[in-house]
Amino acid sequence: MAEVLVYVDHVGGVVRKPALELLTLARRIGDPVAVALGEGAADTAGTLAEHGAVKILTHDAAEYAEYLVVPKVDALQAAVEQVSPAAVLVSSSAEGKEIAARLALRIGSGIITDAVDLQASDEGPVATQSVFAASYTTTSRVTKGIPVITVKPNSAAVEQAPAAGAVETLNVTFSEQATGTKITSRTPRESTGRPELTEAAIVVSGGRGVGGAENFALIEALADSLGAAVGASRAAVDAGWYPHTQQVGQTGKTVSPQLYIAAGISGAIQHRAGMQTSKTIVAINKDPEAPIFDLVDYGVVGDLFEVVPQLTEEIKARKG
Repeated sequence: MAEVLVYVDHVGGVVRKPALELLTLARRIGDPVAVALGEGAADTAGTLAEHGAVKILTHDAAEYAEYLVVPKVDALQAAVEQVSPAAVLVSSSAEGKEIAARLALRIGSGIITDAVDLQASDEGPVATQSVFAASYTTTSRVTKGIPVITVKPNSAAVEQAPAAGAVETLNVTFSEQATGTKITSRTPRESTGRPELTEAAIVVSGGRGVGGAENFALIEALADSLGAAVGASRAAVDAGWYPHTQQVGQTGKTVSPQLYIAAGISGAIQHRAGMQTSKTIVAINKDPEAPIFDLVDYGVVGDLFEVVPQLTEEIKARKG
């Protein structure tokens, strides 16, 4: 089978879940060849091999940490030239989409962003996308060059499929542009102990109906009982009740978890655009005419200040 390059998002050798999802999708269209860059790249080998990587190309250099995305683009371009893959898969994070766009431009190829599924065909990989605020589903394929495709997190279940995982060092020559923009400082985010919003399997979000910043403790308690991430609507964020980094919606982050719980959120199109592809959607709202109920799998018409604490206690009791 043809080989498929998979760009590995990792932190110090710990592979992030979206990269493992990419390996699952890559196996549908070819033999996955993982590309791991930067500090700890070699430490990813065991995990990547367990999840289907037949080959792992690694390269470590200070440039990956000291400069922005161009060194990574240089490395992926070198990998494309070495492997001549059937496709290149990258996770649809903000950085991932910039890397993919730069790579596609360099190698003269078409690009597909925010795919939610991949299938093989005689004419090349076919990507499924959810577009126009998830109102339509489209299928498309790249007709020029080597397809570069970014895939939304939570688009595929992680599956173990042990493979050879042969580790090879990637030969990379950095371009003049690689050192054009230097990172001068970093400030670590304060950890909440909760999953990353865009990667979480379960998301609990609060909106205008929460009524204030102090009441988000109810949303957080429900999220913690489920091991979920916490999100917020634009109205809640604009009111200063919750950080902008946790906003779900067209001007915030797009999530696609297995379970999405919306509490006190009316369901305006701006918010729906960021969560409409969730596998199962549950809404809690005291207004039976709220637009969110047109979208949900399960709806609870009731006061969130009564429903959410009861739901939290019931979950804790069943887990206990």
